[in-house]
Order: sequence, then structure tokens, then C-alpha cells
Amino acid sequence: MLTRRMFGLGVMALGVSACGATPPITPRSQGGLPADLRPVPNASYDAWVSAFRSRATRQGISEQTLNAAFRGAGYLPGVVRRDRNQTEFSRSLEDYLSIAASDERIAKGRAAFSRHRSTLNALEARYGVDAEIITAIWGLESFYGERRGDVPVISATSTLAFDGRRGAFFERQLIAALRIIQNGDIPASQMTGSWAGAMGHTQFIPTSYQEFAVDFTGDGRRDIWSEDPSDALASTAAYLQRNGWVRGVRWGQEVTGAASGAVLQPQAGGPRFQTTRNFRVIKRYNNSDAYAIGVGHLADRISGGGPLRASFPPDANGLTKEDRIILQERLTARGFDTQGADGVIGANTTAAIEAYQASRGSPVTGTPSPAMLQALR
Repeated sequence: MLTRRMFGLGVMALGVSACGATPPITPRSQGGLPADLRPVPNASYDAWVSAFRSRATRQGISEQTLNAAFRGAGYLPGVVRRDRNQTEFSRSLEDYLSIAASDERIAKGRAAFSRHRSTLNALEARYGVDAEIITAIWGLESFYGERRGDVPVISATSTLAFDGRRGAFFERQLIAALRIIQNGDIPASQMTGSWAGAMGHTQFIPTSYQEFAVDFTGDGRRDIWSEDPSDALASTAAYLQRNGWVRGVRWGQEVTGAASGAVLQPQAGGPRFQTTRNFRVIKRYNNSDAYAIGVGHLADRISGGGPLRASFPPDANGLTKEDRIILQERLTARGFDTQGADGVIGANTTAAIEAYQASRGSPVTGTPSPAMLQALR
């Protein structure tokens, strides 16, 4: 299901990277972008753009819009690399929720909810979508606006359209982005987003922006990029409403005993969830069980709920989350910095393990183990 986003854990999504494999892009200027997300010469791309301009003109895009949009745009090799390396799909639900509903994300979510309570309550009244659900989506998509992405959307979508793996899809996104510029919603130079072209506080792709974005503030623009998140949050509420959200119905809940109806257990031996129609509506936003559980659980934590009651089993290496946290803490204390201790074995922890193994003359695998934990104790 290719809906507003492309994939399971949020093409970046979470800003937890978050949400997965790609580190969040936090700078607010192109000068702060990684080198591989800056345009490089590519004659084949230039030829593709030349042919595309004719197709775009036939679809009603003006020469003025095309000139403005492609001024400074270019081929971004890092976009293709990230599209080929979406390792977020390998994460367990336990790891995903450790990121999606981290202590920091919960605390920031409660603060954001408090700051924007009047807007969120107004959106709940108008669209019927729980204010905490809207807030949770905001938190997963851009860390409450902190990680909206700074990649030029025209460059990103044209690169992926040219690349061809999902060329037709991204050409539609590129045409939609050009229509947004032509409509005056945002200047081409200010249209930025994730490496995959998702934009604003709640990361709408261009076609979904066209269909669902709303002008909640009444200033004549559907401004999902503004520092004021009102239009973006309203657009998310409108999206969920129009995809079938049922007012007053929860997303679901964790079940620890017998349950009526279907029960979802994404990770063997882990928590079980009884879900509702609204859970499936959240999946219209991002077609992933882990994402929808992450939204629902984060919303529950923002509203004051507690952690999941059921525990997860040890991982494939025989370590529990608590074991992995201790491992990270001990590695860091020994001078092998894991850049945090959240129990998720990501690139930083793997590198620290490799350095630790090399220092001991052990085979360098980057894989943790109970024996390693015992040695570090």
C-alpha cells in the first residue's frame, strides 16, 4: 500500500534515526547537508530532466515554475543510496518501540501537547481524531518539528524519478511538488523535506499534500513547513478523518489475558495487542503494524499511561533489553562510546563492540553476546 509514505517504519521517518536507518537531517540550511545530499554533476540526469520538462509542460506546469524549481536543483547520490538501504525493516518491535516511545520522545510529546493544547483540542473537536494521536504522529514523523528535513524536494523527487526503481511513483510526486509551487503554497527554494520527498511537521508526500492538506490558520496557504505546526497537524487530522477514523474509538490496547476478537503479536513471545478499525486507519498513514503500535503506545504515554506490561523475550544473541543497556553502559565506561544506552544495537554500538573486540585481540564481529557482557562486568 503506497499511501502518504512509502514504507514500514517511516522512510525516515521516525526522526529516530529514528524511525530507522537514515540519520535525521537537523540543519536548517543546505550548507549543513551531508556531502552526498548535495547536487553532483550527472549528464544522464540532466538529459532526463530536459525530457521531463516537456512532459511537465504538457501537464500544465509553466516554464516559469520549472525554471524556478530546477534552479540549483540536481542529482543527489545520497538519496539513491538511502533508498537502497532501508534497514529499518530489520528492527524488532522491541527496538522500534524503544526508539518510538523513548523517554525523551514521551517527555517532549507531553511538553508539545501542553504548548499546543488549544489547537489540538480544536482539531479533535473538528475532525474527531484524538489529540494525543495527532501529537504522537507528529512525534514519530519529525520529533515534534525538530527534524523536518532540509533536502530540496525537487532534487530528491527528480533524482528518484530518474533513478527508475520507482520512477513512475516519484515522477508523480515531482509533478505534484511542482503544482504546489505553482499554486503559491511555498517558494521552490523553501520546499524542503526528507530524502524521499516527505515534507513538513508530519511528513506529507506531495500527492497527499495536494489531496489532504488544509489551511487551518486561515492565512490562505496550507503551510505545513512553518514553525507554527497548526496547518500540518490539521492536515494529519484531516487525512485520518477522510480515511475512516471513528470518533471516540481507541486505536487498541495491550492484552495480557484472554481477549475477544483478533489479537496481534508482532514479535514472538512479546506483548499482544487487540486493535480496532482506527488502528487500520493509522496504517493508512504508514502501512506498518510497528508504526501503528508505536503511534498508539506513544499517544497513551503522552496522555499519562504507563509502559507496556508484558516483557519481550531475549534477542537472537540471548540478551534482554536490560542486558543490552548494561552492555552499552559498560562499553562506554571502558572508552568504547556507544553514543547512548537505549538497548538498541545500532551502528554506534556495533562500532563500539568492534573496537572493543579488536582491543582484546578477539574476532571482530560487531555482535554482542552474554559472554561479552560477563567480561565487561
